[in-house]
Amino acid sequence: MVLYVTKWNILPDKAEAYSKWTGPAIQRVLAVPGVAEFRGCRPATGASQVVVTYDFTDLATWAAWYAYEDVQKVFDELRTFVTNVSIELWGPSPIVPKPIRPGQ
Repeated sequence: MVLYVTKWNILPDKAEAYSKWTGPAIQRVLAVPGVAEFRGCRPATGASQVVVTYDFTDLATWAAWYAYEDVQKVFDELRTFVTNVSIELWGPSPIVPKPIRPGQ
């Protein structure tokens, strides 16, 4: 499992345009093969911070997805609406290489 985590803050004067852009942008990156799961989160307080995670089966799958031109275009477009972008790429833990689901 590989987890690709992106975080940002929406620029206040771009909030409406960002909101219109996100739906089609998400569809574009998910149309590219490789993403096993996608999640978007915001603080419970409703702030303008966003965390988006993409799950991939392995690093090669992430690398192939990330190399797609349209994925790169979406990330370039994103930067016109946001600030404080951070990106993290996480791999499996040697101690917990697979998810643990309590009760299963």
